[in-house]
Amino acid sequence: MSDVLALPIFKQEESNLPPDTDNKILPFQYVLCAATSPAVKLHDETLTYLNQGQSYEIRMLDNRKMGELPEITGKMVKSIIRVVFHDRRLQYTEHQQLEGWRWNRPGDRILDLDIPMSVGMIDPRANPTQLNTVEFLWDPSKRTSVFIQVHCISTEFTMRKHGGEKGVPFRIQIDTFKENEGGEYTEHLHSASCQVKVFKPKGADRKQKTDREKMEKRAPQEKEKYQPSYETTILTECSPWPEVTYVNNSPSPGFNSTHNSFPVAEGYECMTISANANLLPAATPQDAQQWLHRNRFSPFCRLFTNFSGADLLKLTREDVIQICGPADGIRLFNALKGRVVRPRLTIYVCQESQQAREQQQKHENGDAATSTFFVYHAIYLEELTAAELTEKIAQLFNISPRQISQIFKQGPTGIHVLVSDEVRTAFFCAASALCTLSIKTTFLNELLLINIFNLFCKSRQCLDIDVFALLLTDDSELPG
Repeated sequence: MSDVLALPIFKQEESNLPPDTDNKILPFQYVLCAATSPAVKLHDETLTYLNQGQSYEIRMLDNRKMGELPEITGKMVKSIIRVVFHDRRLQYTEHQQLEGWRWNRPGDRILDLDIPMSVGMIDPRANPTQLNTVEFLWDPSKRTSVFIQVHCISTEFTMRKHGGEKGVPFRIQIDTFKENEGGEYTEHLHSASCQVKVFKPKGADRKQKTDREKMEKRAPQEKEKYQPSYETTILTECSPWPEVTYVNNSPSPGFNSTHNSFPVAEGYECMTISANANLLPAATPQDAQQWLHRNRFSPFCRLFTNFSGADLLKLTREDVIQICGPADGIRLFNALKGRVVRPRLTIYVCQESQQAREQQQKHENGDAATSTFFVYHAIYLEELTAAELTEKIAQLFNISPRQISQIFKQGPTGIHVLVSDEVRTAFFCAASALCTLSIKTTFLNELLLINIFNLFCKSRQCLDIDVFALLLTDDSELPG
């Protein structure tokens, strides 16, 4: 019975397995070609030692039965490989730990692909900002072996570094996705992971030898409590890693590494989902995960997997700081409570029509029966630059910022003063000022007005607006 329990499929930690998957046949199997440690107890998860910078093969095996998942037959799937922390304590501060490693090792990556040695791998890619992640396409019907290199060592993330301390364990996780109807690889198929420790070159061989010698010295009764060393490591099923990659449909950059001379593809775009929506108490755990993604808290998604909106909102400031650390903890607490940074300046913008101007003119001439009603929209400025004002005006009126080339302030005697960063202090920082920006598109007096319009916009059709009226008010003067 002990021999059966020692098989790799039985010796992984059960807490990582999703519910109701113990008896089902998994569609894929990933095998890391590195021996497991013999110094691991029978019912514990396997531990594999790796050498820093050495290439290790991962075999990508198709484990489907006949007729299973026919939609991927003859098609590619995408797999994402990650090196992440195993310890919960380090998962709390994963972002800070990786940023610290980046600072100490500029230009290096935590995880690389050894492309010349790999077989069946197509279109390898890596995000330059995610040093611990690589991805690629592969055909399950063909032989696929991927060689990886891990360049960080376990002792780089220990709390105290006085020599002789134990290194922290990592996890190698693989998530596989199929192509959806839109041609994007976002539909999750399978995830699996294993526990590893990384040593300096040849250190893993010495550690494996030491563990083997220790086990040989134990009594036979003691040896039965430990699992034997296997030549390969089978990654066991786990939950998919909650990363932005799964909700971001933008293309990843091409594979780039200091150890491989493959260029980075241009055109990488960050996720542009709006993160302004507040988290509501009625939000489900899935909604809470999406909210964490949108607000740049992806490193903590795994910690809050089962948290609903109400659960997160009940956390105190001290709770969040203890879980996420001081920097991200304060940021998460402020985001949960919906605390918005006060803008440096608020501008109220009104679109004034020709009819409204005629009514206003009659009112100024003494026609009391005529009343004019204007509706203003608030624009919040943080940088107080002409570029920011241009972008905010374009967003308000649903046009492209590229269609606005220059902005003018109507000054004394109707002259037009160009609004630029050099004059922004006088323009933006007035405590209370009413200024008008003329953008006349009518063909009346075309020769007189066309130059003004062409200076303001690149196309006559870009704005169907005659006049902007901007009321600038210092936020210190606003009530409340």
